[in-house]
Amino acid sequence: MQNQFYVYVLTNYSNAVIYVGVTRELNRRVYEHKNKLIKGFSSKYNITKLVYYEVFDDVENAILREKQLKSGTRQRKLGLIIKNNPDFNELCCNL
Repeated sequence: MQNQFYVYVLTNYSNAVIYVGVTRELNRRVYEHKNKLIKGFSSKYNITKLVYYEVFDDVENAILREKQLKSGTRQRKLGLIIKNNPDFNELCCNL
């Protein structure tokens, strides 16, 4: 089985705060965010809704993409989400 890595974007219920991360196990990581199992930014701001993700075959490219997204403006992140998920639908269970 080929390894896959995910760059993902989460937001809160009102879509006011955006969080970008990278993981090997997207379902597990989203579960951790939703259940506030890891203290930090996402638990503080109630970041629980997966609205965008990309799949990579190698960790180096995934990390590069995560850094690219994190360094971008909020408007660029919103544009990416709106282009692919204009209604900010929860994607967590559609993987």
